Amino acid sequence: MGGAVSAGEDNDELIDNLKEAQYIRTDLVEQAFRAIDRADYYLEEFRDSAYKDLAWRHGNIHLSAPCIYSEVMEALELQPGLSFLNLGSGTGYLSTMVGLILGPFGVNHGVELHADVIEYAYQKLDFFIKTSDSFDRFEFCEPSFVAGNCLEIAPQSQQYDRVYCGAGVQREHEDYMKNLLKVGGILVLPLEEKLTKITRTGYNSWEIKKIIAVSFAPLVLPKHRENGKIRAVPLPTMFEVRSLQDLSRIAIRQTLKKTLSGTWPLPQRGPRRSSTRLKRRQEHLDSALLVNRYAFMSRLIPGPMDDNSNQSGTDEEEDEDCHGVGECEVGEVEDESRRREGSVLLMEAPANLLRENILRLPLPEPLKMYLLYYREK
Repeated sequence: MGGAVSAGEDNDELIDNLKEAQYIRTDLVEQAFRAIDRADYYLEEFRDSAYKDLAWRHGNIHLSAPCIYSEVMEALELQPGLSFLNLGSGTGYLSTMVGLILGPFGVNHGVELHADVIEYAYQKLDFFIKTSDSFDRFEFCEPSFVAGNCLEIAPQSQQYDRVYCGAGVQREHEDYMKNLLKVGGILVLPLEEKLTKITRTGYNSWEIKKIIAVSFAPLVLPKHRENGKIRAVPLPTMFEVRSLQDLSRIAIRQTLKKTLSGTWPLPQRGPRRSSTRLKRRQEHLDSALLVNRYAFMSRLIPGPMDDNSNQSGTDEEEDEDCHGVGECEVGEVEDESRRREGSVLLMEAPANLLRENILRLPLPEPLKMYLLYYREK
């Protein structure tokens, strides 16, 4: 399915074409699409086809056509802080775009039938986090994927604000899908050859809207049984109690964005111009330089994977911690006393700069004290 939109020379031109054809209609969806290069989710030998409006499949790995993903993103009406469930999460391309909109207080879960595809999705997610400047531009809700058949989720499982199914659904499974949705939530799925938007308006009331004609492979029916019962797929935990360190990291990143750059500019693109790929790449690099001050400082703030409770870890553990927050991008830190002061990762040179900027921020004094001086015992 696809082919409704002209092929692009690169990701930006593909998005230009999707906008011109009215598949992308809102700023949030446009920003999410521009932030992630579709070609990064292709195998290297197939990257030349990444900017065509066509679906792509290689073995168990599958990507829907860009026009389908854009219609799905628009129909989901995503907002920060919502919970999202992706049934047939595949490469994680859609889940990662969704995570850019949900923000740090959202929930982003996926269920995928094939374990090798989940491994592929985590590889692509890791590549995005470590290499993309978009990771610093957005507050990201990182997706979590579990292996299993999406028709084997326990009936008493948690419900979500937004649900998408990436495989063809027959009428006999429509009610099953609806039960995964909270009241007020939106379900988008291919239902009998039509991409369909279902809004749950009450406990037993629904609004149904047909979007476009589509052709999806049907859902794979469950095969495995234990004592005649369906094997339940455990979903990830919906809510986790955030540490004070994690909340502080989120607060200071958001404040740094506003303090250093005013209103933080999200990725956008003006009118299409005829230009070479080399010029587009240079424009991208120039844009990256504009955010370097923020990216450099915000990556000194530890992420949720950092653990200050273990101050005597091994060299291997410290190296993993370094990669977890992107510290290695600004320089190797050899000594524990140089690397940490309380909950803020520091190096000798930027320590004073970071301290001065923290003191200028409009944060409560206890939070400043925590960021600057606190060390877990």
